[in-house]
Amino acid sequence: MKDDQMWMIRAGKKATYIQQFIDDEYVAMGWDIDLPNLELADKETISQLLKETYSTASSGTIGNWASQIVRFVNQVEKGDAVCTYDSNNRVYYLGSVQSDVEVQQHELKWKRAVKWDYKLARDNLPIETRNSLGAISTMFLIQSPAVIDMREQQQGIDEEVVVRPVGDAEVASITSQAELFYEEASAKSAEIVEDLIANLKWDELQELVAEILQAMGYRTRVAGPGPDRGVDVFASPDGLGLEEPRIFVEVKHRPGTAMGSPEIRSFLGGRQVGDRCLYVSTGGFTKDARYEAERSTIPLTLIGLPYLRELLTQHYENLGPKGTTLVPLQKIYLPA
Repeated sequence: MKDDQMWMIRAGKKATYIQQFIDDEYVAMGWDIDLPNLELADKETISQLLKETYSTASSGTIGNWASQIVRFVNQVEKGDAVCTYDSNNRVYYLGSVQSDVEVQQHELKWKRAVKWDYKLARDNLPIETRNSLGAISTMFLIQSPAVIDMREQQQGIDEEVVVRPVGDAEVASITSQAELFYEEASAKSAEIVEDLIANLKWDELQELVAEILQAMGYRTRVAGPGPDRGVDVFASPDGLGLEEPRIFVEVKHRPGTAMGSPEIRSFLGGRQVGDRCLYVSTGGFTKDARYEAERSTIPLTLIGLPYLRELLTQHYENLGPKGTTLVPLQKIYLPA
């Protein structure tokens, strides 16, 4: 390994095993699979074992896990620089690998002995370096200049960690980084939620639309299989259509295929005064379709995938179990 490289190996989720790592001088990782021959463990073999054990995990997740196992088992060598992070105290510990891979009876079954020599406060590192160390992977390779920054701040393992004061310029930098992170995270989250919606089956999408309307306070009926005469979901305050507004919904689940003016005219053909209409299309709408909707005498709202995602997230907390099962999401807090 080069002098300006260092392995980061986390001590389990939320640094659960950090005290064991430091007190017993080792690093470890593990999944619930058995590797008959550690030296011959390649990514393909490991991936297959992971698939058999974690059948619900995505192929991307399996590949990521397998890559980390290969690194730990086959790429780490004696003498390599290594670090781990105590998130509770915001302290990094730095050391060097002292052994080959050993198998232990533990949740983190593969371990390597480590001699811990130094530690440093995360708050003493430059903002850019802190960000580079924020990867969620259990294990990854830290490159220069982050390693150089860490070496410059390291203290003896038994020394008391001293955190330097934070200046106004650094506070401003942190705020700027938080704003950028929020924008990036929000954009990425929106893309993933839209991917989840786009991957639903046609009947599941109808159910999701009905669930959103229910979360907004309406009672709904979803059309069954077969000809629906242009109405996939019906909603009204009482669910019977005796109270207004009576909402008629057409749902077209054709990603990549925009709905045009003929589809809009066909949908509106059976509507009457007093009706309210929604047209949901995961493939979006053509310019002519939007013009047709604008000139319609029957109130009509066109809902493409981005708008549907907005409605879903806006009313998600009021969704029933069926809706949250179709698109499982959880709330997280981001820097404002």
